[in-house]
Amino acid sequence: MIWITGDKHGDFAEVEAFCREWRTRPSDVLILLGDAGINYFQDARALALKQHLAQLPITLFCIHGNHEARPETVAGYELQPGFGGQVYVDPRFPNQVFPVDGELYTLGRQRVLVIGGAYSVDKFYRLLNHWAWFEDEQPSAEIRARAEAAAARANWQVDAVLSHTCPLSQVPREKLPPLGSQVELDQSTEKWLETLREKLTFGHWFAGHYHIDYAVENFTFLFHQFLVFDV
Repeated sequence: MIWITGDKHGDFAEVEAFCREWRTRPSDVLILLGDAGINYFQDARALALKQHLAQLPITLFCIHGNHEARPETVAGYELQPGFGGQVYVDPRFPNQVFPVDGELYTLGRQRVLVIGGAYSVDKFYRLLNHWAWFEDEQPSAEIRARAEAAAARANWQVDAVLSHTCPLSQVPREKLPPLGSQVELDQSTEKWLETLREKLTFGHWFAGHYHIDYAVENFTFLFHQFLVFDV
């Protein structure tokens, strides 16, 4: 079985309960739409979390978010074949898989395009408090070019897009709280995703980031909810 859910920010209590309820197996897959939080801390806390998650009877397929380091920048990760492409895996924790942003993967019978990253609305708050903020949180020009090349190889047609944020036209503004004193909001990633949305033919687009469970037409935002991945 393959399931999909939203941001966890290092708190996997819901995932643990889900595994117990559904009696999952290591061959089952749970897609996390960014901000898993496994690589937020770069110290003993991260190691303890990875060791704990290694005991879960499920494979975590973790899209990159904006509250975590990219796996290629974290010691221990290496590229391995997986899901019809190359994925980052720390051999000590094989059930924690990180796809490469901008690449195509096969999940079940579905061909999917993965695009992680987003701008952090809490960037300045984190910097002010000396909390971790990652300069490479948004997709770089290289990642954008990779995603466009992958889409072109697929003739601009995929079964699903798995991203952390979403195209600009789909930002669920009416569902979001006010940003308070944050005046400037960098929406360059959302604007670029909008250009992809206009070119792509896709069955469904899944995103996290906004901490809501909400669906409209062929876009679904996930946070607490767990869905069977069947598009």
